[in-house]
Amino acid sequence: MASSGGLLFVLNRYSKIRPTRSWMGLVSRDYTSPWREQESDGQNRYFDKILVANRAEIACRVMRTAHRLGIETVAVYSEADKNSMHVAMAKEAHCIGSAPSSDSYLRMDRIIDVAKKTGSQAIHPGYGFLSENKNFAALCKDEGIEFIGPSPSAIEKMGVKRVSKEIMSTSSVPVVPGYFGKDQSNENLQLEADKIGYPVLIKADLGGGGKGMRIVNEREEFNMMLEACRSEALKSFNDDKVLLEKYLSKPRHVEVQVIGDKHGNILHLFERDCSVQRRHQKIIEEAPGPNISQSTRESIWSAAVRAAKAVDYVGAGTVEFIVDTQDETFYFMEMNTRLQVEHPITELITGTDLVELQLRVAAGHPLPLSQSDITCTGHAFEARIYAENPSESFSPSPGLLRHLATPSSSETVRIDTGVRQGDEVTAYYDPMIAKLVVWGPTRTLALNKLVQSLHNYQIVGVHSNLSFLTSLASHQSFIDADVHTGFIEQHRESLFPSNKGLSPRQQKLGILIMLALERYNNTRNLSLDPFNSTDGGRVNTMHHRKVSLKGKDEIFTGSVEYIGSDDFNISMDNSQWIPCSGQVRQKAGGLVFNGFIDNEKASADVVTTENTIHCFTNDGNSFSVEFPMPEYYNKSSSGDVGGVKSPPYSTRVNKVLVNVGDNVKKGQLLLTVEGMKMETNILSPIDGVVTEVLYNVEDVVAANSKVVEIIND
Repeated sequence: MASSGGLLFVLNRYSKIRPTRSWMGLVSRDYTSPWREQESDGQNRYFDKILVANRAEIACRVMRTAHRLGIETVAVYSEADKNSMHVAMAKEAHCIGSAPSSDSYLRMDRIIDVAKKTGSQAIHPGYGFLSENKNFAALCKDEGIEFIGPSPSAIEKMGVKRVSKEIMSTSSVPVVPGYFGKDQSNENLQLEADKIGYPVLIKADLGGGGKGMRIVNEREEFNMMLEACRSEALKSFNDDKVLLEKYLSKPRHVEVQVIGDKHGNILHLFERDCSVQRRHQKIIEEAPGPNISQSTRESIWSAAVRAAKAVDYVGAGTVEFIVDTQDETFYFMEMNTRLQVEHPITELITGTDLVELQLRVAAGHPLPLSQSDITCTGHAFEARIYAENPSESFSPSPGLLRHLATPSSSETVRIDTGVRQGDEVTAYYDPMIAKLVVWGPTRTLALNKLVQSLHNYQIVGVHSNLSFLTSLASHQSFIDADVHTGFIEQHRESLFPSNKGLSPRQQKLGILIMLALERYNNTRNLSLDPFNSTDGGRVNTMHHRKVSLKGKDEIFTGSVEYIGSDDFNISMDNSQWIPCSGQVRQKAGGLVFNGFIDNEKASADVVTTENTIHCFTNDGNSFSVEFPMPEYYNKSSSGDVGGVKSPPYSTRVNKVLVNVGDNVKKGQLLLTVEGMKMETNILSPIDGVVTEVLYNVEDVVAANSKVVEIIND
C-alpha cells in the first residue's frame, strides 16, 4: 500500500495558508491546530467522542480528522463489514445488524442506542444512508446527541425538491423550468411532461446520488420510466413522489461548497465541476470549474450563499447548478445537505479541512475565517475508482481485492479509501474502492498528475474502471475542458473502442513474461534434476516451442526459440523472429519484469492468480493474459439458450410481472431486481411464451443467473 504522506494547509483568522506535513489527520505528533491555539481557555473545545454512522471510505476519512483532533471515535458496522477498515480504525466498534442496509446502516434506533451506550456526544452521518434524513437529525436532537450536519428543518426544506425550488424562487436563485406540484397522478404528470416538452427528466422528490432519476426522450416511454423512477425512489427514500424538469441535453454540472455556523455566518469555498457522469453519478470531478467566466463564477457563488441563507444552513453543504454550455445561464438543481463525496478537491485548492470545520460548527463555535481569508490556489482533480465493468454498462463487480497497490501519497497525491488488499467489495453497498485526488499549480499539471497516478494504480480480483478513467482523462476534449453531462455518450466510440484485442507488442510481452516466470520459478526450485528444468536448455540443438495465451477475447499463439536462459526469439503468426530478453525478480510487495523486445525496453509489475498473469506497465497499457482452459472446464448448466439472465452481480427480486404461459413481446418488462444500490429492469429479448419463472419477489439471485425461460412463438 501507499505511504500516507501529504500536505495539510491550515487556515485561521490570523494567518494565511501555511503548509503542514501530511493531510487529513496524518500529521506529525507535535502538530497543534492553530484553531486550537485560540481555544486554550477551554471554552471552545470540540467533542470528546463521536460516533460515525457510516462505513468504508467516508467513515475512515472522518475518523482521521477526529483522531488528529484528539477525538475518540465509535464505529458501527453490519455483519458483512465485521473485518472492514473503518472498524479497525475506530477505538470502539459495534455491530448493528445484518448486511442489508435496511437492517443495519439505516436502523436509526440501533445507531442511537450505540451512541448512548458509548457516551458519544455527537454523530457524524458521512454521506448516503442517514446523512440527509430529517427524522434521524430530529431523533439525535431529541436524545441530546449533536447531529453533525444541518437542522432537521433545513434538511426537510432542501430535501423535498418542490419545496426547495419554491424557496429558491423567492430567494432570487434561478430554477430550471418544470413541474413541482402536488398532483402526483399518472395522468397529470403525463400532461405536465407534454407541456414541458421532451426530453423530460423525472426525479424523485427526495432523491439524490443519481438514484430515482430517469430521462424520458419520447412520450411513449413516460409511463414505464415513471414507474421505474417511483419504484427506485420508494426503495431508496421510502417516498415515491416525483417532480419533472426540462432536460437540457448538454449542460454542465457545477456546484458550490458552502459552510455555515450557528452564528449566522455562511461562506462559500468556490465551485467544482462534476459534469462527467455515468448513470447520473459523477466519475471525475475538478476544482475550480474550467472555462467559466469570472462574472458567472461570482454569480454562482452568490446564488449558493443566498440558497444556504434561505434555510439558515449550518454545517457543510453543496448547492448544485446546471449551467448551459452555450451562454452560461445557470439554474438551481438541488442542495445536498451533507458532506459530498468530492469534497477533497475543495480542500486541496483552499487548504481547509472540511470535516474539522463540520466538527467545529457542530460544537457551537463560529467559523474561524471570513470570506476574504479563503483563497483558491492551483487546480485539483478527483477520480472515483469503482469495482465495476465499464464495457458492461458500468455494471458493479463485487469480489475479493486479491491485489491492491496504489500510487504513493505525497504533497500532490491523496488517496481516500476504506478498503485494503484482501478486503471484499460486497454486493450490498456502493462498489467504490477509492478516491484518487491530485493537485497541481495549473489544470494541465494537475491533469498530468492524475493520468500518471492512474497508471500506477493496480487492482486484481475485480473488474475496475481504471482503464476507462485513464482514457477519459487522456481524451482531447477533456484536456480542452469541453465537458458536459453527456460527455461519455458523445465520445462513446473513442472511449469504448471496438478493437478489444491486445496489441502485437502486448502479445509478445505477455509471452515473454510467461517465459521469464517459468525461469524464475525454476531457479527457486531446489531440485537439481535436469529433467525438472523449464528453461528450454538442450544439448547441441536449439529448442523451439509454441505458446498459446488468451488475452481479452482472443487466443494468440507465438513461436519461441530459446537462445539462452533469459534470451529468446519470438515470432507471431509465422512472421519474422524478434529478439527478446528479460527476467522476473522479487521486489517489495511482489514481482517485477525487466527486459527488451526488439531492443526496446519493456518492464511491468507482475501479479499471478491461478491461470492468469496480470501485467501492469507504467504507460497505462496494463493487461492480463491467461492460459486457455479446456472447453469442458468452463461448461455450466446455468443460463441455457432461451433463458433471460440476471445482472452480473447479486440482486434481490423487487417485482415479477409475468407468469408461466404469458405471451410477451420483445422489450417487455419481465421483472425488476435490485443490487449494488441500483434497480434494474429485465426485459424480454424476443417475442415468445414464458415457460418458466425461476424466482419470486424478495428472492436473492446470484450473478448471471437465469431468471425467466422464454421460447419463440
